[in-house]
Amino acid sequence: MEPSPYLRTLVPGTEPPPHVHSREDELFYVLEGELDVYVGEEVFNGKTGECIFLPRFKPHAFIIRSPRLRLLILFAPAGVEEAFRSMSSPAQYLNPPKGALTYSAADLEQTTQRFSTSGVRMLAPDEVAHQLPLYPKSVPANAGH
Repeated sequence: MEPSPYLRTLVPGTEPPPHVHSREDELFYVLEGELDVYVGEEVFNGKTGECIFLPRFKPHAFIIRSPRLRLLILFAPAGVEEAFRSMSSPAQYLNPPKGALTYSAADLEQTTQRFSTSGVRMLAPDEVAHQLPLYPKSVPANAGH
């Protein structure tokens, strides 16, 4: 399968839980904003114009550090983006809706199940502490401000 690009606009608090992919690598290209990406025992700060590679089988998570984040995400091989599409609805406006329910705030059990069928596994808290030791134990609500 060919790689698949996926464009995402996010705001602080809409980050996915720490997870690991078993089928695809990811590449984040930061179109706008800033984020900290936790990959195994490392942390990378990504800013507008920079790329961060996330290899399959390597646990990762990120925290948005700006009021808005626009990412071009490349999945290789393609496929996992269907899990996002199946949980999405068409945008009514170009900006993210305020107070909208996102997969990070929705029923985590349903989200976990939907992504597990695509080879993505959410990490349990003890796995996060062990596999992502630099990931904050709690993320401040105003991380992007």
